[in-house]
Amino acid sequence: MSEQNGTRSTIKRLIVKSLNLDGMTPESIQDDQPLFGQGLGLDSVDALELVVALEKEFCVRIESEEIDRKVFASVAHLAAFVDTLRTSTASGPHHA
Repeated sequence: MSEQNGTRSTIKRLIVKSLNLDGMTPESIQDDQPLFGQGLGLDSVDALELVVALEKEFCVRIESEEIDRKVFASVAHLAAFVDTLRTSTASGPHHA
């Protein structure tokens, strides 16, 4: 569980830093807060920037067909997705 909490904290930091969310801190983002719409108000350009930041930070490859609304629903969903990618990267050549 601590690995997932670490992933969530890192994702929150990436959201604030890579998307230049002035006045927002990683601590102010709730794990289940929606990332788009009424939540943080992110858009498709933000999603692309976040994918690049996630790939660099976690050394994973995120294929375009893997990106959907469910994965980007919240920090909790995104962290679970990234942890799955990291596990599959460690155990095989699925993602390079």
